[in-house]
Amino acid sequence: MTDPERPETGHDDAEIAGNGRISADGGNDDEAGDGWDSETRGGSDAEAGNVWDADEYDGDHSFVYEYGADLLGLLEPAPEERILDLGCGTGHLTAQVAESGAHVVGVDRSASMLETASGSHPEHPFVVADARALPLASGFDAAFSNAALHWIDATDQDAVLAGVHDSLAPEGRFVGELGGLGNVGAIVDAVGAELGRRGYETGTPWYFPSIGEYATRLERAGFEVRHARLFDRPTPLEDGEDGLRNWLEMFGDGLFAAVPADEREGVYRAVEDRLRPTLYGDARWIADYRRLRFLAVRP
Repeated sequence: MTDPERPETGHDDAEIAGNGRISADGGNDDEAGDGWDSETRGGSDAEAGNVWDADEYDGDHSFVYEYGADLLGLLEPAPEERILDLGCGTGHLTAQVAESGAHVVGVDRSASMLETASGSHPEHPFVVADARALPLASGFDAAFSNAALHWIDATDQDAVLAGVHDSLAPEGRFVGELGGLGNVGAIVDAVGAELGRRGYETGTPWYFPSIGEYATRLERAGFEVRHARLFDRPTPLEDGEDGLRNWLEMFGDGLFAAVPADEREGVYRAVEDRLRPTLYGDARWIADYRRLRFLAVRP
């Protein structure tokens, strides 16, 4: 895949050179940084490998950012604060955070997602960047991440948390939500069973930690964990009968990497049959989401 051209942000002071760093006020710092490629949301092309369709994401999977709005109560953004939105996607939550009067910089690895974000919210700066090598100067008052960290491989999580820590000012806070231990467990098990029956091996393309595991990582990165919660959040999928299939097509590239395109339709039907007794009712699919939410502070 060729390196995508970074979309225009609409903010001259937010544009950065290929080896520059963006500062907390949206300006440019000439110290070196890197990681400006790929269409994956997090940091691991080989493991996650999900290709993002921004229009489909906004149209059929808006629940991702709609549920994320609930996280803003934990963030408590304030006027004039400088806030980093890590894994901002199409920018809807970036814009909601900015309604507080905060100055928000959205960061994501998917150029197509950020092209949509910049088109919908041209008043905010968006930067294509790799979460494992954030090209950010320190000084942010807070960092925020919704439904993005679980796309980053476990082996890269410490680098991501260290980068976020270094981007924050003292007493800066990091508020995030990601899939937690057991997230979409029934879906993953059904896909694994069906692919195993067909002779395919599959792994899980996501990182779903426990509270203890992730709190330990945060502390190792230098954070003080103030709040952590693991909870069930059964999530209705859009598009009725097609909801589960659309979810698998949008988020499951890593699950089906070994399956030829002409065989996937049969796999989708078989997975639906396996899950229909437990996850389908009232003409809609319910995904068995479990979320890990945290608030950590850089001392």
